[in-house]
Amino acid sequence: MSEGWGVLHLLYEVDRSRADADAMASKRILDAVHSLETDAHQVVCFAVLGHKADVGVMALGPDLARLHAFQQELASSPLRLVDSFVSLTELSEYGATEDDERRRLAAEEHLEGQAAEAQLAVWRERIEHYREQRLHPRLPQKRAICFYPMSKRRTADANWYSLPFADRKDLMAGHARVGRTYAGRVLQLITGATGIDDWEWGVTLLADDPVALKDIVYEMRFDPVSATYAEFGPFVTGLVGAPDDVLAAAGLRRP
Repeated sequence: MSEGWGVLHLLYEVDRSRADADAMASKRILDAVHSLETDAHQVVCFAVLGHKADVGVMALGPDLARLHAFQQELASSPLRLVDSFVSLTELSEYGATEDDERRRLAAEEHLEGQAAEAQLAVWRERIEHYREQRLHPRLPQKRAICFYPMSKRRTADANWYSLPFADRKDLMAGHARVGRTYAGRVLQLITGATGIDDWEWGVTLLADDPVALKDIVYEMRFDPVSATYAEFGPFVTGLVGAPDDVLAAAGLRRP
C-alpha cells in the first residue's frame, strides 16, 4: 500500500465437534499466529464477552496478502468465522497543521518570532511521533478491548458531508479534546474503511480497566460529532490474553 497498514478484525465461534475431534487444532492456530508475528505483523487475541463470538482476533501489518493468508490458515481450524471488519490505518484529514499551531501560539500563548519557532520545533517532533503511531501503531498489551464500526450521518437534517470543511474540522477538534482526557487510560485506534467495508471507520479501544471503555464512549456521546452526526454499528468487547490462554478459555485444548 502507498500509506498505512491493513487491519483485520475477525470474530470466530468454536466448532465444538471439530475441536473435540482435532487434538492439534490449537497448535495449528498458535503456529499461524506466531508465523504472522514473525513476518512483522501484529496479532491481538481476545476472549469475546457475550454471545456474538467466542474468540476475537485483530491482525494488522503492511501486507494485505499476508493478512489474507493468515485468515485462510485460521479457516482450516475449528474456528468458524462469524463476522469481520476490514480497514486501513490512516491519518485524519482534520489533524492540526503547522499553520494551525502557529496561529494557536500567537492567539493563546502570545508567542511570535523566535519564541514561536522554538515551540514549533517541539510540536513538529510530537506530531511526527503521533502520525507514525496512527499509520504504524505498536499496540501495547492491555487487558480489555472494545471494537465497533461507525459512519458519519447523511440525513437531510444532519449531513456531515454537506458541512464546510472548516466547520467539520472545528467539530472534530472538540471531539479530539474529549478523547485526549483519557490519555494513559485508553488507547484509541481509528482505522478507515470507506469503500472497503460496510462502515466508514473502525474504532478499537484498549484499556486495562473495562470501566474506562464504558466511560470514554459515554462521554463522547455528548459531543456534537457523536450526538448529531454519528451512526454506530455493533459493539464487541473482550478480554485480551496470550493466544494459548484465549483459545483455552474458548474450550480448545492446549497443545
